[in-house]
Amino acid sequence: MTIEQDRRISETVLRERGRLRNFIRKRVGDTSEAEDILQDVFFELVEAYRMMKPVEHATAWMFTVARNRITDFFRARKPQVSTQEPVASAEDGAELVFEDLLPSPDAGPEAAYARQVLLEEIDAALEELPEEQREVFIAHEMEGRSFKELAAETGLSVNTLLSRKHYAVMHLRERLTAIYDEFRSERGQER
Repeated sequence: MTIEQDRRISETVLRERGRLRNFIRKRVGDTSEAEDILQDVFFELVEAYRMMKPVEHATAWMFTVARNRITDFFRARKPQVSTQEPVASAEDGAELVFEDLLPSPDAGPEAAYARQVLLEEIDAALEELPEEQREVFIAHEMEGRSFKELAAETGLSVNTLLSRKHYAVMHLRERLTAIYDEFRSERGQER
């Protein structure tokens, strides 16, 4: 029985390896991550057979597992937020980076405290979002990924992704307005 299972697994892997690799690479930009996902899919195939749960439609099953692993990969990634990327423009047209919008950590204990409070509020506001909205917002705004790219990865329409981001922005704007107003009024009093 084990020899027959090994033969079927080997045939399936050889037959589907190229298609599956292309499928994963198209959705995951990092080649080494794509290769890891591919190996995970094959490992799960072997495990399913070893657990006496033979897979009837191996190709469809492997593509489903691959989709799930790709989704897991994007969920697990922490957003790479660069504090040096432009996030806004000043009135004079100069680009502002995230760091410019926060109090300087070197400006004393009050500024350091204000900075910490702002970062905690932003983090809390992001955590309050439904997962689908948070993922789209982070991917588009913080990672700089396009809606077209996200649609290809997730299988969702661009309109669905736009809608999710819209609701995320509305929530964040509402949630952060009070802290923003308080921060601006304190800065206005300092001048």
